[in-house]
Amino acid sequence: MTSPVLPAEPVGRVVFATATLSFVGGFVDVVGFIALFGLFTAHVTGNFIMLGLEMVHATKLAIAKLLAVPIFIVMVALTRLFVLHYEKKGESPWRAMLLAQAALLACFMIAGGMTTPHEDPNDLGPVIAGLLGVMAMAVQNAGSRLILANHGPTTMMTGNTTQAVIDLVDFLRGLPGETPQARKRLILLVPAILAFTAGALLGALSYVTFSFWCLIVPNVALLAVAWMVAARPVMSA
Repeated sequence: MTSPVLPAEPVGRVVFATATLSFVGGFVDVVGFIALFGLFTAHVTGNFIMLGLEMVHATKLAIAKLLAVPIFIVMVALTRLFVLHYEKKGESPWRAMLLAQAALLACFMIAGGMTTPHEDPNDLGPVIAGLLGVMAMAVQNAGSRLILANHGPTTMMTGNTTQAVIDLVDFLRGLPGETPQARKRLILLVPAILAFTAGALLGALSYVTFSFWCLIVPNVALLAVAWMVAARPVMSA
């Protein structure tokens, strides 16, 4: 079975893509968390934790957090079908997927920006905005698994950081059988981790000044990657 993966060459394009998408992941997730009462748009794990926290502290349960998981699942499933459709045609879905995510992210920005200030997490404005953000980042999560499967997640850094530390140890040990692969992964993982961190910091600072309109920054970043990525034949993973 074949799957459309980002080609292993040139390395600079791969590093640029993974780092830019990691920047987007950090930026969007922190904006959603700050603006939408602790909603994680980029990964479902955080929303499970926040739901548990709200239940223990008997706070008002946020509708967006309840709906985030099923919406995320549906969007991942639709993205998978989208990829399979392109596979059947022998084409890469990469650019079209990035443009679809950019469109959803733009809708997230507009929905949030047009309905601020948000005082109740269960008002229609923040619920719709939050779910649009979840939809956008579900597409990126699925893309990381389906297209960038060999290059690590771009929306959560726990696994990437763990692997980077393991690879750093192996690289420093200098064993012939482990050093080349460790070095190759570090070239991909370290920029992604740094970019995610930069995105989270810039997202927090930008939201304070520009509210939801700061999401134009990750949207432009997505369009930059989409412009870079030319349509390519399906390649073996």
